[in-house]
Amino acid sequence: MSAQRIYLDNNATTPTDPRVVEAMIPYFTNMFGNAASRNHPFGWEAEEGVDYAREQVAKLIGADPKEIIFTSGATESDNLAIKGVFEMYARKGNHIITLTTEHKAVLDACKKVEKLGGEVTYLDVKRDGLVDLEQLEAAMTDKTVLVSIMFANNETGVIQPMKEIGELCAKKGILFMSDITQAAGKIPVDVKELGIHLAAFTAHKMYGPKGVGALFVNRKGPRVKVTAQMDGGGHERGMRSGTLNVPGIVGFGKAAELCINEMAKDADRLSKLRDKLQVSLMEKLEEVVINGNEENRMPHVTNMSFKHVEGEGLMMTFNQNIALSSGSACTSASLEPSYVLKALGLGDDLAHSSLRFSLGRFTTEEEVEAAIDQVAEGVNHMRSLSPIWEMYKEGIDLESIEWSEH
Repeated sequence: MSAQRIYLDNNATTPTDPRVVEAMIPYFTNMFGNAASRNHPFGWEAEEGVDYAREQVAKLIGADPKEIIFTSGATESDNLAIKGVFEMYARKGNHIITLTTEHKAVLDACKKVEKLGGEVTYLDVKRDGLVDLEQLEAAMTDKTVLVSIMFANNETGVIQPMKEIGELCAKKGILFMSDITQAAGKIPVDVKELGIHLAAFTAHKMYGPKGVGALFVNRKGPRVKVTAQMDGGGHERGMRSGTLNVPGIVGFGKAAELCINEMAKDADRLSKLRDKLQVSLMEKLEEVVINGNEENRMPHVTNMSFKHVEGEGLMMTFNQNIALSSGSACTSASLEPSYVLKALGLGDDLAHSSLRFSLGRFTTEEEVEAAIDQVAEGVNHMRSLSPIWEMYKEGIDLESIEWSEH
């Protein structure tokens, strides 16, 4: 019998809640209509399902249902927001501000904007992963049309000071966009209260299905417009053409409703489990570092570096049993150390020795206890094979050694 498989990679994706699957099933079978078919009951049923989901998703983030544009996921939403604003507001200016620690979907969309003649300022974060608000304000010019800063970082769980950023953008008359993917459904998000004008998020990070996401586009004070990036039948109020993924959207709506009802309870339970994991590993092992601000971060996430251990190698000691990440799921095909951790000032060695633990609704205390034991065992095993660890234990100052290139 194989060992129990433990999933602690919920920032990459979450399992779909069985209650979400149940809500979706009828829309694959009996109620399979196209939501754009306005002239028969099959289309009406599908449209009703979409309308109800739009209300549920809007309620999750404090928006109006008319402000929710359904997409294929957060990557598409990020692209629609960034490129759509850049094109729509070209006469006002061509400057965008973002952070070096943003998700690749934001950074790569910004790179594309630069190719199209736009200017992008990539701000560094402080050592704890938080934006420097003074630097942000100093970077704003009369040509700045958009500030794009994620709510919570996918690798460290660090939560940015959203309200202060929103106030700064409002003062300067600049649109504020946020990728809220890691925060939505996990902690309270109120786009109106925070002064967010565009927000990208997705169902599969909050116990919904993959392949469906949303972009919130503010309708008044200010009314925001984006240029469509996909042309076709003019669906989603002309901002995003394409036949709607009705079962996925219904599932997204159900997932949002469940998060509204269970978020507080989940967060309370998971923060206790996360703290137990963190404290236990730090008690069992020496030379462990927590990356990112510990006060302002998501309740279910911790990113830890185990000095003098290579993260990828460490994961191989238990990756048959425990799903963890040493970076973002979207960049983990690369063997480069995490650019997010490098931006926090970590050297290659520490960045390479980091693991991200992200717990979820279905994580149990027994799983966390088993993971603590296996990770500690893995770290000790890797260190027992490491000459550098041996030198450290002998009290040799590793900083003072001049390493040969060969």
